[in-house]
Amino acid sequence: MKHFPARLRPAFAALEKLDDARKVQDFLDKLPINFGEACRSPLLVLHKRTAHCMEGALLAAAAFWYHGKRPLLLYLKTADGDQNHVVALFKEHGLWGAVSKTNHAVLRYRDPIYRTPRELAMSYFNEYFLDSGRKTMLGFTKPLDLAKKYGSAWLVTKKNLDPISYAADRGPYERIVTKKIERTLRRAHPLERKAGKLVEWKKRK
Repeated sequence: MKHFPARLRPAFAALEKLDDARKVQDFLDKLPINFGEACRSPLLVLHKRTAHCMEGALLAAAAFWYHGKRPLLLYLKTADGDQNHVVALFKEHGLWGAVSKTNHAVLRYRDPIYRTPRELAMSYFNEYFLDSGRKTMLGFTKPLDLAKKYGSAWLVTKKNLDPISYAADRGPYERIVTKKIERTLRRAHPLERKAGKLVEWKKRK
């Protein structure tokens, strides 16, 4: 595994205390949601102190890499009409967990209790629905090792990192819902839909 670049460690001193997944999640939870569309590097997120889903996953992956773990992302793929979600994977005692940045009451942190990334991904299925109650999660990608795929430039670049999301979006994924099953999925209960509308951060007018 590639090591976190020594030359960049001073710039990421804020990650020094984030030496386990719970601390990483707590740190992300305190960052207001970035309602903009551009995806910033972890260094810029640390400076701006806001993050959306992808930015949070990238920052969490950077923190894991800083402390000697692989910077892994897992993409949850959805049907048309909904947005994909991405989480940062981590492993403890041979089991998988995930750090997640979201503005909603669902699709959040996962404790390391899952034997495989597939098990972990499946845990999000029933939480993933539209306001209509339609369930939209179709599958998930293989874990993406950012260091192996992109080196270290993504840590500090001033360029928009949306291309990383686009590449994963266009890539292969394991489909967990067949087209026949998709047509028979039960809609989320009205109470679940109500809870799904809860948000942590409101967009300023």
